Parts: sequence; structure tokens; C-alpha cells
Amino acid sequence: MLNPWYVTGITEGEGCFSISFSKRKKLTVGIETRPSFSIALSKRDLELVKKLREFFTCGAVRFSRSDRTYKFEVRSIGNLEKKVIPHFKRYALEGAKKADFELFKRICNLIYCNHHLNSEYLKKIIEMAYQMNPSGKRRYRKEELLRMFNEVKR
Repeated sequence: MLNPWYVTGITEGEGCFSISFSKRKKLTVGIETRPSFSIALSKRDLELVKKLREFFTCGAVRFSRSDRTYKFEVRSIGNLEKKVIPHFKRYALEGAKKADFELFKRICNLIYCNHHLNSEYLKKIIEMAYQMNPSGKRRYRKEELLRMFNEVKR
């Protein structure tokens, strides 16, 4: 079993808390909100990636062709709320990812309570999500999402 502080440390260096969005006409608000926690390591560390999955007892391991790494990833809101977030509350991050985690935790709680299906809360979620991972890649710019959001509201 991995040391919990080691898991926090490797997350600080190689982990990512993110919120992504997709257009979904079938949803009342028109936008799907997807939270994700992941840790990406080189293929030499596949066994460690598998141990991370065992540590959290959830998530999946997959190979990413784009950066040729193995990723441990948790996307289920229930597992994020009940397994991932409690770990980082108890074994807190201390570096740059701490701010991202705090926003991630708030957004996940709103999603867990189904507030992402409410127009007013979704706007707040979008605003918070775009404060996270400032150097990360995004499919939509914040302004684009808010414009889509406003079009659906009409």
C-alpha cells in the first residue's frame, strides 16, 4: 500500500484536477460538466499507476497516445466526493495545485448536489473552472461557453 503523503506528493508534481465542458443539446442547460482527477506517469511507471488505482479503490488506468503516458483517472462524481477529495482534505497539498484543488472541491460539491443542472449555478461553475489550470488546454474559451450558455437560456 502506498504512503498517503507520497500520493499527495506525486499529485503535486504529476497530478491534475480539472473540469471540462461539452455541448449537449439534450441537457436543459445545454452544457455537460465533467470533473476529473488524474495522475500521468511514463510507461516505465505503469506498476505505480496501478498502485494508485488500488490506493483509491476506484478510477481507471489508460494509456494516453498524445503524451505517451499512463494515466490513473477518476471521473465518477461519487468517487471524487467520497474517496479522492477526502484524501486531499486529510493529506493536504501545499504547492501550486492547492488552489486548483480548493476550486475543484467546491465545483465537485455543486455537481454532487446536481446544481450543475441549474443555469445560475452552472455559470458560477464555469467561472470557477476557468480559474483552475491557467496553462492547460481547453476545447472552449470561457467566453464561448458563457455565450453558448446564454443562447440556451433564451
